[in-house]
Amino acid sequence: MNNQTINKMTNYRWVICSMLFLATTVNYMDRQVLSLTWKDFIALDFHWSDADYGFITAIFSIFYAVISLFAGKFIDWMGTKKGYIWAIVIWSIGACLHAACGWATMQIVGIESTEALQAVEKGTKLALLISTWSVWLFLACRTILATGEAGNFPAAIKVTAEYFPKKDRALATSIFNAGASVGALAAPLTIPVLAEAMGWEMAFIIIGGVGFIWAILWAVLYNKPAESNHVNEAELAYILQDNNAPAETTAVTNVPTREQANDNLQIPFFKCFTYRQTWAFIVGKLLTDGVWWFFLFWAPAYFSELGYKSSDPMGQALIFVLYLIVTVVSIGGGYLPKFFVEKKNMEPYSGRMLAMLIFAFFPIFAMFAQPLAGTSVWWPCIIIGLAGAGHQSWSANLYSTIGDMFPKSAIASITGIGTMFGGLCSFAINWGSGLLFTYAEEQGTAFEFFGVTGKPAGYMIVFCYCAVAYLIAWALMKTLVPKYKPITK
Repeated sequence: MNNQTINKMTNYRWVICSMLFLATTVNYMDRQVLSLTWKDFIALDFHWSDADYGFITAIFSIFYAVISLFAGKFIDWMGTKKGYIWAIVIWSIGACLHAACGWATMQIVGIESTEALQAVEKGTKLALLISTWSVWLFLACRTILATGEAGNFPAAIKVTAEYFPKKDRALATSIFNAGASVGALAAPLTIPVLAEAMGWEMAFIIIGGVGFIWAILWAVLYNKPAESNHVNEAELAYILQDNNAPAETTAVTNVPTREQANDNLQIPFFKCFTYRQTWAFIVGKLLTDGVWWFFLFWAPAYFSELGYKSSDPMGQALIFVLYLIVTVVSIGGGYLPKFFVEKKNMEPYSGRMLAMLIFAFFPIFAMFAQPLAGTSVWWPCIIIGLAGAGHQSWSANLYSTIGDMFPKSAIASITGIGTMFGGLCSFAINWGSGLLFTYAEEQGTAFEFFGVTGKPAGYMIVFCYCAVAYLIAWALMKTLVPKYKPITK
């Protein structure tokens, strides 16, 4: 750093942001392998129903939720460098282990080949035994995956608070959070192709192995801003601009500013639940996270129900376009509060809440996805894409409210708490959806909702919830925390 000038600011914070983006991309690709292979590949081997898949995604969600409660505290304790490495290594191991589930199932039930698995008559005791054992084996792997993946967002949000001033955090968050949609965008172009050419097992191994490469890069590239050789004094001053005193003065005197003292404020874990700010974040996650996870886990199966399998070019195109819409639109979601703050002179929290209100209206279109599906499959594709973009933009700003209100020492813990409640929503919506779809399919025309019958009526019910969840969440958040009020004690 001594050889760098303070006149020209370095931009290493964006290198770190790109690493967060890559980690989130890998995170969601690992999560997507199952959703893109179960209907057209894995279910053929193990005789799964929608209820079986719904159960697996639900247990993954609830386990992810429980671990998230502790993952944030773990990241705060371990630090972002070591904590992030632990997280991605664990989830990469879990992702790769899925590949062994087929072999393990065959060993347990005494079947020697995949062809013999598929040849078992559906509805027999042997078919039930196969499906039961395979479901539990996949669940074991999903719990390992969930254990590691629960650390991604607490670590990423904490790194964002370390490397970006408040006015830029929503933009930085929206960029790395776009990795979720980019991962979902890349997944249908790669995973079904790998599964078709090399078997679904290799899809898990290849995609899961990428995480180990990221962990090596993170160990080499990451240090806190003040300790990094790639961050000069000008960039450090920019990062610390929220402080009341210049960064140079603080460095010389070793006297912490009020802002820095607040950043070092230690909040006991259970005391976090006594703040309205914590509950505002909890509400925002609890009511909306399950919507995104529903789209993520069920969109491939939904298009397959409409006649477009994930292994077919048209099915892949639908998923690709859906997440292309999410990616392009959601990045703008991080810029909007920056515009409100810099151009309209709004206080960051007020600008963020206004942006969240705007994005809360996007998912309303979801209630039209099923009725328009009969006109063209592209309508639900576009509509779900817009709803997903609304969620990602909402989520980027929601995460940033933590940095607005809480000291840096507590950011990962608060993120983990909110993520736990978001996981509860995902558990309910995914398990409930699987049971609902199976029941609706069995009832046929006897099951009706808003003029739609059978299994499509089940989708219509879930889409309606997705449509209104964000506006309800925003109203409750605004009631809990009407205006900017940081935690100072």
